[in-house]
Amino acid sequence: MSSISEASITDVSWKDYYHLCKPRVVAVLLLTALVGMCLADSRLPNPLQLFVALLGIGLCASSAAAFNHVLDRRFDVMMARTRHRPLPTGHLRPSQAIAFACIIGVIGFLVLFEWVNPLTAYLTLASLLGYAVIYTAFLKRATPQNITIGGLAGAMPPLLGWVAVTGEIEPNSLLLVLIIFAWTPPHFWALAIHKRKEYALAGVPMLPVTHGVAFTRLQILLYTLLLILTTALPFVTGMSGIVYLLGVAALNLRMLMFALQLYNEDESIPIKMFWYSIRYIMWLFALLLVDHYLSW
Repeated sequence: MSSISEASITDVSWKDYYHLCKPRVVAVLLLTALVGMCLADSRLPNPLQLFVALLGIGLCASSAAAFNHVLDRRFDVMMARTRHRPLPTGHLRPSQAIAFACIIGVIGFLVLFEWVNPLTAYLTLASLLGYAVIYTAFLKRATPQNITIGGLAGAMPPLLGWVAVTGEIEPNSLLLVLIIFAWTPPHFWALAIHKRKEYALAGVPMLPVTHGVAFTRLQILLYTLLLILTTALPFVTGMSGIVYLLGVAALNLRMLMFALQLYNEDESIPIKMFWYSIRYIMWLFALLLVDHYLSW
């Protein structure tokens, strides 16, 4: 086994480092950060400002993802969803992944500090540490509420984008964070139900492992109802208009249908709800953006 790992390590590809960054996850985070930047100002944002801010946020998010790979590597070996990642397969050593994570994290922080503003840099650093250290190293292994508590770190990108433009934390920016915070539990617990046997084998205390599937289904339904209420707030506060309201109502109707089907013990639904929830959050932020510019 060691000879295979040593052989594979000598053949390191840029793709291994690319996969360390969890590019699909980072892409969604950057979309929410971009929308946060656009909503923060009634004018069109400066393209250079957009690029620099998204570069710094993206590098720090990729750094957090790489640290997540390192800390989760022993669990990843046991799960079909993750066993082909660069560290479980031996394509990269943990030391290589740590060095890569540190380098891009430092570069991302410096980009934000020097060319955006210090507040954005420090908030992004806090988000990185929250995901890589507080969530991955401690909460994920300590409590079935790991997703609920740790979800705050993943909810930060729209706030980071907003602060990158204004230099201030404002109520509407926190509302964007609240939407992602409410979305995270039904999104991830749907996957946790689908992969509960693998999480149990790996010893990760996800909610369906510790409290059972029936309890998790109920929590998904309750959090979906909370999400529906939360996503109405941009219209209630006047941040968004009728285009957003109609669009998010359609998205929420489908999300609620999934939650109800799951609550009624349809075993085919968890993974379908998980994939829909990803499209849901992307379309929701796209609606916020479209509504913002249509209201000019």
